[in-house]
Amino acid sequence: MTDVFAALLLGVIEGLTEFLPVSSTGHLLIAQHWLGARSDLFNIVIQAGAIVAVSLVFRERIWSLLTGWHDRAQRDYAFKLALAFAVTAMVGLPVRLLGWELPGTVTPIAWALVLGGIWILCAERLAERRPDRGDVTWTIAILVGLAQVVAGVFPGVSRSAAAIFVAMLAGLNRRPAAAEFAFLVGIPTMFAASGYAFLEYLLDEPAQAERWGELAVAFVAAMVTGFIAVRWLLGYVKRHRFTGFAVYRIVLGLALLLGLPAGA
Repeated sequence: MTDVFAALLLGVIEGLTEFLPVSSTGHLLIAQHWLGARSDLFNIVIQAGAIVAVSLVFRERIWSLLTGWHDRAQRDYAFKLALAFAVTAMVGLPVRLLGWELPGTVTPIAWALVLGGIWILCAERLAERRPDRGDVTWTIAILVGLAQVVAGVFPGVSRSAAAIFVAMLAGLNRRPAAAEFAFLVGIPTMFAASGYAFLEYLLDEPAQAERWGELAVAFVAAMVTGFIAVRWLLGYVKRHRFTGFAVYRIVLGLALLLGLPAGA
């Protein structure tokens, strides 16, 4: 398998899994266990390709938030998105500066997939018992910001799953509303993460030559497949539960745990 084709495959995997509650980072690291490891810059920047996709899907919503400051509801929603992003940045940046790195083995990711799947099943059941509500509160914004940090520290958790189900448990139990808030707050979060990773590359790792052509291929692949995936998911969550994703996570995680050699 050529390096370019491997990069293309990784981009497709990223685009398909970034917005599904199955962990894109976890899937990338699992794939790289067999396709060959990539740099943190590669892993984070191709996520930005998927974020470009969600920006295109939500372009009208984003434009209304940017131009609708005269409307109190629009203004409050924008401020809550900003608060969630600020919490992620204020908590996540110190974690990064302390030297956090992605794990080099698949085992912790497999465990995170299993435990995350169980958590999704429990969280959705608990959320359904609460009164129907579609409004984002300030508390929900803070918790979503913290959930993004947890997902970033523990690959396999899934940023979208953490954000969606924390929001649902905190009272935003309409799945489409929770998904929309999670996706929108992911836009500045992932763009900031990609920018920071690029800055780190320029300042701290000048000797490491990134394969820019392969990165570009993966970025475009993630953008195209991400656009398709998020459009599909937004329609899916209007009519279905997240049970299928939870079962998939558990089955994949157990398969990895049972099939991996010791130390993998």
